[in-house]
Amino acid sequence: MPTDRRIALFDLFGVIARHQHPGAQGKMAARCHAPTDTFTTAYWACRPPYDAGRQSAPEYWTAVLRQLSRSVDADTIEELRLTDIDSWSRVDDRMVAYVQSLRDVTEVALLSNIPSDHADAFLAAQPWLRRLDLVAFSGKIKAAKPDPAAFRHCVTAMRATPADFLFVDDREENVRAARATGMNGHVFTDPDDLTTVINAWLPQTSAPLTRG
Repeated sequence: MPTDRRIALFDLFGVIARHQHPGAQGKMAARCHAPTDTFTTAYWACRPPYDAGRQSAPEYWTAVLRQLSRSVDADTIEELRLTDIDSWSRVDDRMVAYVQSLRDVTEVALLSNIPSDHADAFLAAQPWLRRLDLVAFSGKIKAAKPDPAAFRHCVTAMRATPADFLFVDDREENVRAARATGMNGHVFTDPDDLTTVINAWLPQTSAPLTRG
């Protein structure tokens, strides 16, 4: 049974943070002496176990380099790892401010597919994350969206029911997965549309919020 709680559960990249920096794939491909499209295929094909915390960064980059038929050495791996982390480091400051403002009227949580070492770097650079009610990074909780286990982790950690959540993600497949667990869901496309949806979802006693 749902309670009277309202928990806004946000994706990170594509909602609050920017997607990977344009040109980053080309830069890493050049370091590997590989065509960008070939590198990109290996980068994403090897990614799922890294995102889900089943591989370390060296294991992931070893897999990528081997798929590219390139030699594996610690210096190359570390350079690729740091370039990769930096490429995912940008945030939308207006969305950060909006998400933080929501804490005045409701509980706010975050669920993101991000490797463990990326998560550590992101937390260090964005201390506001620690003020949220829950931060769940796939590399830390060992489950990545759209795996139902990722959503169940949030429900258990918040001691809530699925119906208490409104999950916001820019990927439709992740929103479908959240809804399948019993959560409410919204596919993020526009900040103003999101504000309208959240204001309608909040209890009527809560003051409507606007983005600054």
